[in-house]
Amino acid sequence: MEDWVGGWWDRLIRRAAYRGHPQAAVALADIERQAPVFFRAMGGDPALTVRSTVGAAHGARRRLLERVAGIGERVELGWRDAQSLYLPERIDLYPDAALNRELYFWLMALAARDDAHHGGDWFARNRAATAACLRQMPGLAAVYARLAAALLPLRDLPRRADERAQELAIRAALQQPHQAIALPPCAQPPQPVPLWLHPSPPGGGQAHCARRDGDAAAEDEASQRRDSKARRRYRARDGETDERKNGMLMVFRAESLFTWDEYVRVNRHTDEDDDSDDGAAAEDMQTLTVQRDTRRRASRLKFDLDLPAAAYDDTPLGPGILLPEWDYKRQRLVADHARIQPMLPRDAAPAALPERLLPMARRLRRQFQALAPERTRKQGEASGPDIDLDRLVRFLAERASGAAVAEPPLYQAWPPGGRSLACLLLADISLSTESWLGDAGQVIQVIRDSLLLFAEALTACGDAFGLYGFSSIRREEVRYLLLKDFAERYDDACRGRILALRPGYYTRLGAAIRHSSRILLEQAAQRRVLLILSDGKPNDLDHYEGRYGVEDTRQAVLEARRAGLIPFCVTIDRQAGDYLPHLFGRHGYTVAHDARRLPQVLTRLYAGLTG
Repeated sequence: MEDWVGGWWDRLIRRAAYRGHPQAAVALADIERQAPVFFRAMGGDPALTVRSTVGAAHGARRRLLERVAGIGERVELGWRDAQSLYLPERIDLYPDAALNRELYFWLMALAARDDAHHGGDWFARNRAATAACLRQMPGLAAVYARLAAALLPLRDLPRRADERAQELAIRAALQQPHQAIALPPCAQPPQPVPLWLHPSPPGGGQAHCARRDGDAAAEDEASQRRDSKARRRYRARDGETDERKNGMLMVFRAESLFTWDEYVRVNRHTDEDDDSDDGAAAEDMQTLTVQRDTRRRASRLKFDLDLPAAAYDDTPLGPGILLPEWDYKRQRLVADHARIQPMLPRDAAPAALPERLLPMARRLRRQFQALAPERTRKQGEASGPDIDLDRLVRFLAERASGAAVAEPPLYQAWPPGGRSLACLLLADISLSTESWLGDAGQVIQVIRDSLLLFAEALTACGDAFGLYGFSSIRREEVRYLLLKDFAERYDDACRGRILALRPGYYTRLGAAIRHSSRILLEQAAQRRVLLILSDGKPNDLDHYEGRYGVEDTRQAVLEARRAGLIPFCVTIDRQAGDYLPHLFGRHGYTVAHDARRLPQVLTRLYAGLTG
């Protein structure tokens, strides 16, 4: 009975103390398609991805009912860094859903103009950013006026003189952002301002342990753990590992049962840890404390070997090729920075097309034969397989009449059509292709099937094509696998190489695109198409993570376009909408939501690009 009454009272007091309006809430997921486009249209950095932020403690004075209910300590505010734009996961500030939706777009416009988003006085910075936003985009003035007018009645006016003066200055800045207003000093932090960006956004990178001397191996291991679908950003706090040993005496404090935000064991070294609740607990945190756990299980021994032994590795072809790489921080190409290593797949024996793919291959051949240009008859040739009867009869009649005529060309030929096209398909075979797709098997198997069927289709239409795969392990080893060169005929040897593909390492996409562009530019064709088949974001063990890898890939795509190539990306990464528009443009990529249909998507796309 006590539990029932306590739960009922808790729900009642929380509902009464909560300031939001859940019935008018708008979620970030509702505008996730429009958000990147709007942010870039407002002049924001096109490389930034939109993610949800996490609540932060504001420290302002709360209402009595909020203190009784134990709520209102944290608030979600918008902010941005060099990697992403962070917005509240859900906005229910106003009783009108339209205003909550407009607040999302206002925060995006404000973030696009907040050029000095690191450091500085938060009050002056937000006021100046608001004034600049309204000055450069006057169409937003009406939206801002509605948001500010509806916000003022929702804010409390404190009784203490210093807090009251501070609140009045904030209200004046909201109503007149173009006027220079100073914020009076006060010991108590002011109430959060949802129309402004975060006063002190988290900085210094994502939550991870501070790197200490001798932790190079642990650093490499941590960089491998990349979750591209993580949507939140936390403050990080470094802590020292608690090495206390209590022996037979267990010290127990009941009040520490639910303090998950004090310690979460992130750096696990065994598989026995129960992590079923850590993800849910992390959703409620505002600060993550992470520590180095130096203890190891004596029964566990793990190795991180970069490359297999030469006897088990793919066969290298030559010493490698040095290529430049784009350093976006210095805005210049670094010459001879990455090394392409051409290779042949190991244990690649000639093989026929698998029987399970024969029905689809026959269907694709029939479809792509229709893409082959029709042969047109050319008359009046000096040589050819057929005689031009019309010209021959006319010549014999004129000569029989006694006229002195020279013998004209009397043959006709059937030259090939005028289609001049070359296509290079570059497949990402990084370590992530080892994952499974249910009944369809592994991703690498789907990629093998796609390459086989794509080759069968292009062979039917007669277009010149090459097939290559790539993965990488740091800049010195960008492994570039030759599956079918442009100069060789597609046969069982090529099929054997495709069937011998195995998951590789990481995705240094910029170097692979540059080398593919060089190969494609050597082909004598009027149109050159570069198709990239990928399953994730560019990454590698070294600094080729996050913004660096994205910007280098984008620069490689721009170089390919300037050279006259047509780059296009096909991906099975459902989060690709966060970064592919910046890499390939809005119409330069497509997402195959069902990976099992990747062969059909690939061939249909090629027919559309070249038809």
